[in-house]
Amino acid sequence: MSTQTPGPSHEALKRMYRLMLTTAVADQKSSAEAKAGRLAAAFYPVRGMEAVCAALGEVLRSEDRMVSTYRNLGDALAKGVPLRSIMAELYGRVDGTSRGKGGPMHLQDQSVGFTATTGVVGSGMPIAVGLAMAAQLDGGGSATVVTFGDGATSIGAYHESMNFAALWNLPVVFVCQNNQWGEHTPIAQYAPSTELAQRAASYNMPTVKVDGFDPLACLAALQSAVDRARRDEGPTFLEFVHYRLTGHTGTADYSYVPKEELAKAMERDPAPTFRKWLLEQSIFSEPEVEAIESEVRTYVEDAFSYAESCPFPAPEELYTDVFADPTFVRSLSDA
Repeated sequence: MSTQTPGPSHEALKRMYRLMLTTAVADQKSSAEAKAGRLAAAFYPVRGMEAVCAALGEVLRSEDRMVSTYRNLGDALAKGVPLRSIMAELYGRVDGTSRGKGGPMHLQDQSVGFTATTGVVGSGMPIAVGLAMAAQLDGGGSATVVTFGDGATSIGAYHESMNFAALWNLPVVFVCQNNQWGEHTPIAQYAPSTELAQRAASYNMPTVKVDGFDPLACLAALQSAVDRARRDEGPTFLEFVHYRLTGHTGTADYSYVPKEELAKAMERDPAPTFRKWLLEQSIFSEPEVEAIESEVRTYVEDAFSYAESCPFPAPEELYTDVFADPTFVRSLSDA
C-alpha cells in the first residue's frame, strides 16, 4: 500500500473503506440474485475495481460530472447515487434511477452528477468530452470523469475523444479500468501494445499508469488529474491496472481464466487488503472496522429489501420517457 505525505485523514480513510466494502458486498449479492433469476436485467460485477471507485468517491464533488459503463455499481456509489435507487433499477422497479426501465446499461442520477451510463463499449467518451466542453464554455471550475475498460481503447470513439479533448484542452479525466480482459479476451490477444498509458501519451496529454489495487495510489493520481481539470489545465489519461476477479456478467462462466493468474490477483482483493492495511497501520482498531462492516451489511440488506418491495412500472409507463408519439404507437398496436 502506498503512503502519501500528507496522507488522507482518518475520516477519508473510513469513507473509502466503507465505499469499497459496500461495493464488494452489494456486488456479491447482486451476482447471487442474478444467478437466482430475480433481477430484471443482467448484472456486470465490479469486483477488483473497488479501490478506484473509493478514490473517485473521495475526490469528486457534486458539481463534477461522471459518465460510466454498464459495469457501474462502484462508480454510481462513488458519485453519490443511493444504493436503494441502484438496486431498484436492477430489479426493474419504479423507484429505480431510470424508473425500472433502463437497468445497468442506463443508470443515471442527474441530482448528483452521475450523468450517463452507456451500454456500447467506448461510447461514453464522446459524451464526456461534450460535457467537458460545455463546462469549459460555462467558465470552468469543475471536472468531467469518464470511466471505461481496457477494451474501449481499441474503439474509434476513444481515439476521436482523446484527440478532441487534447486539441481543445478540455477539463476531462479519462479513467481506464484496465482489468486485463475485454469481455472474454485477454488484453494481449486484442492489443499489440498492452501499455495503454504509453499509447495514450501520443495525444500530448499527461498519462499515468497506476496500481489499481492500491486505493492510496488511486487517490493520489485521481486528485492530481481532477485538480488539473478544475484549473482548466486540460485532460489527463489514467490507466488503473488491476484484474477482474469475476466473470463478465454475474452469471458468466469464468473457467477460461488462467487459475494461476486469478489466484495471484485474488491475493490483492481490494477490500480485504485495505482492511488488513488499516489494522496493521493502527489507523482503526478491530472493533472500529467491525462497526463499519456491520453498518455496511445493514445498508446493503436494506437496499435489497427496499428494491424487492417496490412496485413494477405501470403498463402506461411504456409510453413515457421515449422519443415517440404515444398516439402513433397505440395506433400501430391496434392495427
